[in-house]
Amino acid sequence: MPYEDLREFIERLEEENELARIKHEVSPILEMTEIADRVVKAGGKALLFENPKGYDIPVLMNAFGTERRMKMALEVERFEEIGERLLDILRFKPESLFDGLKGLSKVKELASFIPKKVKKGTCKEVVMDKPNLLKFPILKCWPKDGGRFITLPIVITKDPETQELNVGMYRMQVFDEKTTGMHWQIHKHGALHYKKLKEMGKDRLEVAVAIGVDPAILYSATAPLPENFNEFTFAGFIRRERVKLVECETIDLLVPANAEIVLEGYVKVDELKPEGPFGDHTGYYTPIEPYPVFHVECITHREDPIYHATVVGKPPMEDAWLGKATERIFLPIIKFMHPEIVDINLPIEGCFHNLAIVSIKKRYPGHAKKVMFALWSTGMLSLTKVVIVVDDDVNVHDMREVIWAVTTRFDPAKDVVVIPDCPIDSLDHATYRPNLGGKLGIDATKKWKEEGYEREWPDVVEMDVDVKKRIDAIWDELKRLVF
Repeated sequence: MPYEDLREFIERLEEENELARIKHEVSPILEMTEIADRVVKAGGKALLFENPKGYDIPVLMNAFGTERRMKMALEVERFEEIGERLLDILRFKPESLFDGLKGLSKVKELASFIPKKVKKGTCKEVVMDKPNLLKFPILKCWPKDGGRFITLPIVITKDPETQELNVGMYRMQVFDEKTTGMHWQIHKHGALHYKKLKEMGKDRLEVAVAIGVDPAILYSATAPLPENFNEFTFAGFIRRERVKLVECETIDLLVPANAEIVLEGYVKVDELKPEGPFGDHTGYYTPIEPYPVFHVECITHREDPIYHATVVGKPPMEDAWLGKATERIFLPIIKFMHPEIVDINLPIEGCFHNLAIVSIKKRYPGHAKKVMFALWSTGMLSLTKVVIVVDDDVNVHDMREVIWAVTTRFDPAKDVVVIPDCPIDSLDHATYRPNLGGKLGIDATKKWKEEGYEREWPDVVEMDVDVKKRIDAIWDELKRLVF
């Protein structure tokens, strides 16, 4: 059964001995970050701070900080299961009436996960008389941060043209009791809605923010879904049950009915304010930049809310496993689009968009370059700065093998692709201009004669198979002697 809310996931974490209840008085100003940073880098448990200094609202952190917990959150044994299920629907091509009827049932299956509107929700147990963000234990994560930041907000907007809901995750700096920043970068759908509204001559975009939702909704807010593909529907697909949504009190938006906290308000299209600095997932402080201002008009919450937060910084951090889930979930779809691809690795240390290592079954001259350009034209992979292509005998997740392949199959004079002035992640501080920078492709595959390689490629050093089998038979005994 899917988790109905964040609390059911917390209960599961506790049952599986994956939750630590911190009873010490700990401040949300820097101290929680220091504890969470140590714990996540050591592969430790989820943290429930029960006694935040100055507050009576507990804080949950590091809920997704290991591969095991991320799989528990999405209720899968393998992340790829989700992508394989989705691909089974998306790639269906009926070849007969019988197949067509089967196909209709598959489309119906996807439609059955459209979110369900309900009349009541626990997120409305308390409607604050005077909305005040400062009543919640919102974190200041790093010493040079510009202030406190909401770090796991589920930001809900509506496309002004299609009326389709969009769910994203954009950090929110708290300016005062009723206003925050809205850090949606230019590549994000929330920013697109903002831009469309401005072009239509309207002055404000309604925005709702949910904090503390079930894991499938939270993950879906981070997933690189196509424009106008409803993230609530995707969450329902992941959890195999429709997401329950309830109407807001003051604006025309729907929010998760069982969220811990909901903020309702608007963003004015002509109002920007300096936001930052913020210690970001790149390991650097994102500098001060102008971003829209979110005005909070109403706050509702559960009677005893739990505040859900994360901290980002020099990797690895908790968000690494949200990124790794995306890598594995969407791999089956990427492989369907590009059948030559065997595997892909977006290393945690590469901060999501900085490096992709991909292995291929090479079929023709120039194939590695074709794959580079394919990835640079696929969704959010378009922001990838460096693409390394290796042969299918290289395990892309073993950096020893990757470095070996790059240094032995790559000629810097021949096997590099450099492209200037391409879309780049807004948080990439290495580029000379924001959002625009170079791409680097490294072809670390074995080269063919048709590619101008005139030598004979040497064989890889490998042991005889029969010898390996004979040693396998006595290896357990030998290990006790030699290790």
